[in-house]
Amino acid sequence: MTTEYHDDTNDDSRAFWTKESSGSLLLSTRSRWREWLFPVLTATMILVLIIALGASNTKTSNRLWSAEQTVSNLTDVVQSLTASLKHAKDAAKEVHRLQFAVESNKDQLNSVSDALKQLSVLDSLSRTVASLKCSFNRMVNNNTLEAGCCPLNWDFFSSSCYFFSRTSLSWDAARDWCSGQEGHLVILNTAEEWNFITTHSIPNFYWVGLTDERTGKWEWVNQTPYTMNRRHWKPHQPDNWEGHGLGGTEDCAHLHSDGRLNDLHCSTRMQFICQKHGQRS
Repeated sequence: MTTEYHDDTNDDSRAFWTKESSGSLLLSTRSRWREWLFPVLTATMILVLIIALGASNTKTSNRLWSAEQTVSNLTDVVQSLTASLKHAKDAAKEVHRLQFAVESNKDQLNSVSDALKQLSVLDSLSRTVASLKCSFNRMVNNNTLEAGCCPLNWDFFSSSCYFFSRTSLSWDAARDWCSGQEGHLVILNTAEEWNFITTHSIPNFYWVGLTDERTGKWEWVNQTPYTMNRRHWKPHQPDNWEGHGLGGTEDCAHLHSDGRLNDLHCSTRMQFICQKHGQRS
């Protein structure tokens, strides 16, 4: 009995190549994974860097915008401070100029003060002379009223003395000046008085003793009621106008250049007419 041996070459060969092929495949797969791993990691790192740079860029842009806004605000503040400084310098110059003007006018102010004192003395002397004149006239005329028995520069008419000023004052200041002369701003009751006064006043402007400041109704300076007579007023007057920019309304009356009345703001400066009774024994 013969025993035959056969080499199972096919089986061994298949097993050998099978084993070899599996190992080669694994090595090939690993090799390919390694080949792709580095580019993927590199790309990932680049992407991360790009994202990081983008975020940093955004923050930087925001900071730059905020800085620009701050600089713009600071520029406005600097411009405002510059303008304020300029105004302050201009004001300082004006104060310096006024101070210089006051210093340079001290001598003139002193001269005016001396002149006012002299005028006061002259006014007192004028009153004394007028009183002596009236006393002399009374003695000569047996104690009867003599026409023209008024202070110097006063005009006599119908038992009253009238003073037509050459200086200009506000209505209130004119009222006080007349009171200081023992008189008052002129009060016109009769047609004869109107004719006398307007004959001497035309074509100038003069304050008279008529106002509605106290009660809102026109009255004379001695608070006697005034009876409205439109013929004595300018057309459409009194209008109590408020557009003069002086505050308040027109509460004082004056004679216009044609001898008719007009209302005006009491602070306006103009000439005035005083009245007082002629001196009697």
